[in-house]
Amino acid sequence: MNRFTTHPAIHKDKGSEESVSHRLVGEEPLSIRIQGKPYSVVMRTSGDEIAHVAGFCLGEGIADDPDDLASLAFCDGSDTNVVAVTLEKSRPEKIPEYLERREFVSQTSCGLCGKEIVAELYQRIHPIEDDRAMELNMALNALNALPHHQPLRDETRASHAAALCDSSARVLSVAEDVGRHNALDKAIGKLFLKRRLPEVSLLVLSSRISYELVQKAARARIPIILAVSRPTALAVELASQLNMTLACLAKAGGVYIFCGDRLHGELT
Repeated sequence: MNRFTTHPAIHKDKGSEESVSHRLVGEEPLSIRIQGKPYSVVMRTSGDEIAHVAGFCLGEGIADDPDDLASLAFCDGSDTNVVAVTLEKSRPEKIPEYLERREFVSQTSCGLCGKEIVAELYQRIHPIEDDRAMELNMALNALNALPHHQPLRDETRASHAAALCDSSARVLSVAEDVGRHNALDKAIGKLFLKRRLPEVSLLVLSSRISYELVQKAARARIPIILAVSRPTALAVELASQLNMTLACLAKAGGVYIFCGDRLHGELT
């Protein structure tokens, strides 16, 4: 399945008109089935489907450990748009409310206010209690280097990226997708399946920081998020409750740090 396609367009500018072609990022539905039942359909760019679903399951609370996933597989070897998840036999009994999606804070959060979202997520996600920190210069260098890991963006100008780095700003996992949530699920899923998430200290994002991304990072126990664009107010409130650091690029140079004290040192 192509991650992008070429499509014709008409370029009009100040009295001129010409035919051009552009590469457009691919977007396809991914159906996630859990215990034989439809659970969710997400729109995503093809690729890394198994890692994507593993990261999704961690973020949603379906799995806490790779051993909770008895199997992850395509429903049909020729169809990468449907992934089936089978849980370890005792796991469903521990998470019936998640499997039934009752009283569950989903991406849309319809009918809930911000305070209710934070309160419910705080009950399900424990604050990060360790003292992992990072040099500010290292973190900023990792964010500035993110475009080098975005070949799909170079082709289409329409994809997001998420990269997970260790305390030395070394990239451990990176993923691109048309959706910022999908990119993060894929990047997390790659390391989750390898049991390497404890090595991660920093998440860098090409997008703004929404509360959903904070939720996913907190489930993966990632203490620092640095992004190109600013966080939402709800993202800062949730990150503050969970002892995380949120920061973004400042328009005049440097960074804005909105909560947390895990980025140390002065910029040079």
